[in-house]
Order: sequence, then C-alpha cells, then structure tokens
Amino acid sequence: MQAGIPLTAETVVAITGASSGIGAALAEQLGARGVRLALCARRRDRLAEVAAQARQRGAAAVLDMVVDVSVEKEAEQFITQTLAAYDNRLDVLILNAGRGHCASVEDTTTDVLQAMFALNVYQLWYLVRPALPVMKAQRRGHIIAVSSIVGKIAYPYNAAYVAAKHAVVGFIAALRTELVETGVEATVVCPSGVQTEWAQVTDGAPIGDLFAEGIVRSRAIAQQRNIPRAPLQRMMSAAEVAQQIIAAVEAPPGRDVFTHEGSEELVALALRSRRAYEEAMLPLLLGMREAYEARR
Repeated sequence: MQAGIPLTAETVVAITGASSGIGAALAEQLGARGVRLALCARRRDRLAEVAAQARQRGAAAVLDMVVDVSVEKEAEQFITQTLAAYDNRLDVLILNAGRGHCASVEDTTTDVLQAMFALNVYQLWYLVRPALPVMKAQRRGHIIAVSSIVGKIAYPYNAAYVAAKHAVVGFIAALRTELVETGVEATVVCPSGVQTEWAQVTDGAPIGDLFAEGIVRSRAIAQQRNIPRAPLQRMMSAAEVAQQIIAAVEAPPGRDVFTHEGSEELVALALRSRRAYEEAMLPLLLGMREAYEARR
C-alpha cells in the first residue's frame, strides 16, 4: 500500500484552477491544515481572494500566480516558480483546471475542440513533466487529476469535453504504470454534479441549463412511456468533493475515486453494456435532445 502524504507546515501542495469551485475549496481546507500552497488560475481578483482566505485559515505560505495552464510556457513556469519558492520541494500536484462546452457533435467547431483538449488534456503534460523529476528524486509525491464521471461514461451535447475527460482518466492510468515502486502516486477523481459555477460558464451555452431542462422533460417522458426515471446522483458541494480529494492524499486509494453515491454503479453498468446504460438513461437522453433542439 502506497504511503500517504502527511499534511504539515513543510508539505507543498500545488493546485490549478484554484479561483473557484473545487480548487478554491481545496485551497481553503488545505490552508486550514497549515500546508504550503501554490495556487494558479486565470482570474486575478478571484485568485487573490482565495489566496487571502487560505492565509486566514492558517496556510504556512501561499504562492498565487495568474496562469493559463493551456499555454505550455505558463504551465511550466507555475511548476518552476513553485519549486523556486519552496526549496525545490513539491509533494502534491492537484490538476483541477478545466472547462466544458455545450454543443452537439455536428455543432462543435474545430476551435472549440482544440480548446477543450488544450485546457483539459494537454496541460497534464505541461504540468506533470517538470514536476515528476522532483517527486521521483524525493521518492514521495502524489499527482491528482480531477476528471469527471463523463471520463467514464457520457452525456449528450458535450462530446469534446467527454472525450477530453476520458483522456484524463487514460493519462493517469498510463502514468501509474510508469510510477510503480517510485514512491510517487497518481489518482484520478471522477465527480458527478457539483454545485459550482462550472455548468453556467461552459463554452457555447450553459450546459447546466440544458441538463435542468432535460431533467424536467425526462420526467414527462418516463411517465408517458411508463418506464423508470433516469438514475441521477444528488448534487454535492465543492467542499464535500475537496474533503474526498484530501482523504486520497492522506491515504492513496490505488483506484479511481468516485465522489458521488451511485456513480460507480452507473459506470459499471455502462462497462457491462452500453445499450443497457442508454436504456437506463433514456428519459434523460431524450429530454436533453428535446431541450437542445428547441434552442436551435
């Protein structure tokens, strides 16, 4: 069993996408544990607020940088400056930055496709490559990537994001095979719905609104067809998800982390039979289709 990372005043934790949502919740909770933090995001004002809150909570030190991790040089500089600030030490790297979109496959432009992969996938290499030599030399470290339940299954009208999050799962799986017996751990986290602004700021249109309308329509569809409603997980707060990520840092699970009750079972159903998954989700899939077509 891989040893966990003790969260002390010496521990260095770097978090991307730290200006809101899960990233901000992680910064606040880890700040309260007294660790040394390196935070980055694109929004200067929001990031400064989170950094100040982490300091108030008791962080031993906080480095905050405005960074677009989809830009290779900026992502690498975040790791370089973190190492420079903290005596060439990095214990935990949490790859949390990400963004979604809302469009059918035929409506997804090449620009959106490239942007989805640049932010959600390519940044993994940009950030992990410079961090790995340090962690391997320490023989201690943990790389955590926040994917999504759609890194395992799929919902309609965000195929580029779904494909990108599948790539995040694959990246961590491959990375783990390279890290066997190095002392460095890697974990992917697959949340379902989280109460953040994420679903309202997706490219193209707010996919949260499409889901909400699709759910309403799905209830009528299920009733009309006399079939069960689609199985949905309850929304969780960013703070609840952050707690589970921190638990994985302290005790690496050696498996993919599903944060929401019922999500692992839904993934297992899809792995056994895509058709069975689609049949279970049919009211929602049809409801979202109706909602999407009504907006075109």
